[in-house]
Amino acid sequence: MDRDEIADLIAFLAVAEERSFTRAAARLRTSQSSLSHTIRRLEERRGLRLLNRSTRSVAPTEAGERLIEALRPALNDIDNRLTELSQLQQKPAGTVRITSSQYAAQSVLWPALSRLLPSHPHINVEVSVDAALTDIISERFDAGIRLGESIARDMIAMRIGPDLRMAVVAAPAYFTMHPKPQTPQELTLHRCINLRFPSTGGLYIWEFSRDGRDLNVRVDGQLIFNDMAMALQATLEGFGLACVMEDQVQSYLRAGTLIRVLEDWCPVFPGYHLYYPARRPASSAFSLLLQELRYTATREPAPK
Repeated sequence: MDRDEIADLIAFLAVAEERSFTRAAARLRTSQSSLSHTIRRLEERRGLRLLNRSTRSVAPTEAGERLIEALRPALNDIDNRLTELSQLQQKPAGTVRITSSQYAAQSVLWPALSRLLPSHPHINVEVSVDAALTDIISERFDAGIRLGESIARDMIAMRIGPDLRMAVVAAPAYFTMHPKPQTPQELTLHRCINLRFPSTGGLYIWEFSRDGRDLNVRVDGQLIFNDMAMALQATLEGFGLACVMEDQVQSYLRAGTLIRVLEDWCPVFPGYHLYYPARRPASSAFSLLLQELRYTATREPAPK
């Protein structure tokens, strides 16, 4: 196998994983036409059709799927070996790829990066913000950040933030037209702003607990979002009640632009964790980021 074919195989895997020539070309930093030529050359050399193409999608053929199964572990092994070599560098260097939900990226990851990166110019970090749960192995991420209760058991998980709590809130204007709910069951009589999970497609069921009693409530209303920031905006404008992260609304509660209800029904739950595969060797760059995030978890919370 010559060097050109190795590059062609890497290009094929990128197209197969992205299911798009456009996204794969951006990932490989090449043009779409050049990438199409590369795939045709690979198929002609092997005498096999590896990808089915249409105007809307790209999908591997049976032969393509078999090639993917062979390529992924081989390229992962090469990547791991290169990561091990980076440990020999005197200065920490390399790229760390992390997938995170938006709020975790803003509230936990970015503060750590803003402290770490200025003194380590050879470390690069790519952050992919995605509300859906991501398979970090198949998507070739070094780590992910999600709530502790969402992490698969076969991953190493490190706590990087404090316990969290939800808050049920609405604008004062909403409560001029509707009485404040005294129990979670009364939420069914209110206009509530729903959140849809990107991973499952289901609506978030509002979870409550008090005196050892757990209670889940399915709420209803005019609005459904898959983004908590949008739900918060609609709440501020008086469109209904929302169940959001407590620390997201502290400033609004102090200012009186939001009013909280059912506070004694909202328990704490495990906060954000960084998770990564147990068998993947850690680069010097990744190890430094782990240390910085551990420090983040033990810091005093910033004043609200």
